[in-house]
Amino acid sequence: MNMHTADLIAPAAPRSLADMKLTMVMMRDILLKTMFRTNLEQVSDLERTLALPGRVVQELIDMCRDQGLIEAMGTLHAGSQSNEMGYRLSDTGKTRALDALAQSEYYGAMPVPMEVYAVQVKRQSIRNIQMSRDQLTGAMGHLILPSDLLDQLGPAVGSGRSILMYGPPGNGKSSISNGIRDALGDKIYVPQAIVYSGQVITVYDPIVHTAVDEMKEDPSSLRKASAKFDRRYILCDRPTVITGGELTLDMLDLKYNPTARTYTAPLQLKSSGGVFIVDDLGRQAEPPQKLINRWIVPLEENKDILALQSGEKFEVPFDTLVIFSTNFHPNEIFDKAALRRIFYKIKIDGPDQEGFLKIFAMMARKKKMPLNEEALIYLLQKKYPTIENVYANYQPIFLIDQMISICEFEGIPYQMSPELIDRAWANMFVRDEEIIH
Repeated sequence: MNMHTADLIAPAAPRSLADMKLTMVMMRDILLKTMFRTNLEQVSDLERTLALPGRVVQELIDMCRDQGLIEAMGTLHAGSQSNEMGYRLSDTGKTRALDALAQSEYYGAMPVPMEVYAVQVKRQSIRNIQMSRDQLTGAMGHLILPSDLLDQLGPAVGSGRSILMYGPPGNGKSSISNGIRDALGDKIYVPQAIVYSGQVITVYDPIVHTAVDEMKEDPSSLRKASAKFDRRYILCDRPTVITGGELTLDMLDLKYNPTARTYTAPLQLKSSGGVFIVDDLGRQAEPPQKLINRWIVPLEENKDILALQSGEKFEVPFDTLVIFSTNFHPNEIFDKAALRRIFYKIKIDGPDQEGFLKIFAMMARKKKMPLNEEALIYLLQKKYPTIENVYANYQPIFLIDQMISICEFEGIPYQMSPELIDRAWANMFVRDEEIIH
């Protein structure tokens, strides 16, 4: 990737409490709750847990000392490695911490205000990436694709706009989606949590986000590294969320945890700066038109509307390359207005006979299965006419794997023959027949 992520888009570490753009009450309460829940006493430990520079933590502690919520314990006892000052909650501080925990269980990394996060999203936007033919070819190298398909995919991915891939099943729409994800290749900063109207929304999710281990890349100390960027963010690969038939509309809403009294970001917010793949569109419980209607505002305006428990609605940045993939013809599942809003419609078709043979030969070589001319002629002249010569990309690997399993069971060397083709073919399709119950 020809962009140096760390140089270009790193969010600057805050230098003071004023830089945080959070209310003093929220910062104070998160500090008190963190000390109450973790029993941490030293600034160096608190700076790691709160994800703040030491001087900002010290400023916060000093403010709480002035309010009688925290007291100094003096430096630690003589045997200690460190001569850092220790701090603890006063009785008033403990009471305040318990009150704050009753309102929200959230403690730890300070959240990033929504408007500050929105600026960072712009800096590292998926629409800023430059996708070259080499990058896309490199990521798709394991797939045999028609040459004109990359001509269509390249500009679509580079634009960071929505893509609809459609066509018969078994031709690699899911593999292409994953290839697009792999081609992105650079890094972004993901906030551990954001805050809107005093409500904390956790964003970083280890299931969706792959954190970069910076200590391996840069052996310099944590203190030196923490000066480089705002530690409330985690440096991650551009994220990918893949959903299929299980996708429901409520997965795209904020999730409220009534016990912790905090929110979890919905899938599309977690995938900011990355890719959201809706696989198998048309297999969900919700009708496709209804699902696409939910995406219309985000896709057109680059912002999404979410709602708090109170019913209050607010805007969040929408910065995601959405890839819809379906086995249905788009006209069957969408109206014209919905189709107009999806920028790129790309048909992923099965191979022709020549493409099929190319894939078959490549897979046979990979699996160490010797090719047999008589078996191949039998396959093309006797078997494929029964399904009107419709070829699909998944078929070569399916047939070869079936023949390998039969050879291994029979205890014979890998080989292909008309008889083995018949046995493999029988597993690829189920014969139409009535079952008597």
